[in-house]
Amino acid sequence: MTSLEDSIKVEVKTEYIEGQSSPTEERYLFRYTITIVNLGEKAVTLKSRYWSITDANNHNSEVRGEGVVGETPTIEPDSAYQYTSGTVLETPLGVMQGSYTMITGEGESFKAQIPPFRLAVPGMLH
Repeated sequence: MTSLEDSIKVEVKTEYIEGQSSPTEERYLFRYTITIVNLGEKAVTLKSRYWSITDANNHNSEVRGEGVVGETPTIEPDSAYQYTSGTVLETPLGVMQGSYTMITGEGESFKAQIPPFRLAVPGMLH
């Protein structure tokens, strides 16, 4: 039997938004698209999010909030939910990671981990 934590898979794709960034002002905008896949047997609702964002200068910021992009989606078994959001860094490289607080219809609460992912201006890494 799969644990609730293991029943959620989080996939991430990132993109540097050059047209809205300004390196001379230390402003690097990144868009990320998250796909949350429910591999479990129970529907789950995403209640809140937590992000830890670290730039190349080791400056860390934390973000907590209800839902994602104004929604608290319910994800049925064998289904997925996708959304796109963004963040601004002061450096051309950074890392994000975090967790979602999920709840089942029976009221069981658990954290679904968001694995670390890199934010990088193209050409910064070889």
